[in-house]
Amino acid sequence: MSQLESQPNNPLHGIKLAQIVEELVDYYGWEHMAFKVNINCFKIDPSIKSSLVFLRRTPWARNKVETLYLEMIQKKIK
Repeated sequence: MSQLESQPNNPLHGIKLAQIVEELVDYYGWEHMAFKVNINCFKIDPSIKSSLVFLRRTPWARNKVETLYLEMIQKKIK
């Protein structure tokens, strides 16, 4: 069974967290991301590296960032 077949209903399957954060920063910028997801790694001296460390350790924050990413994808489609 291929990876695509194993999770056909997961739109995030195969997308790395780093790619998600980079695309969000390109689309929204750090300031707007901090407004949408209220976490310090987006507010105080933000960087991709520090964000990834925090998001990998904090499931609730990662969930919010993944939800924001899915919303961004929907906006791009429209």
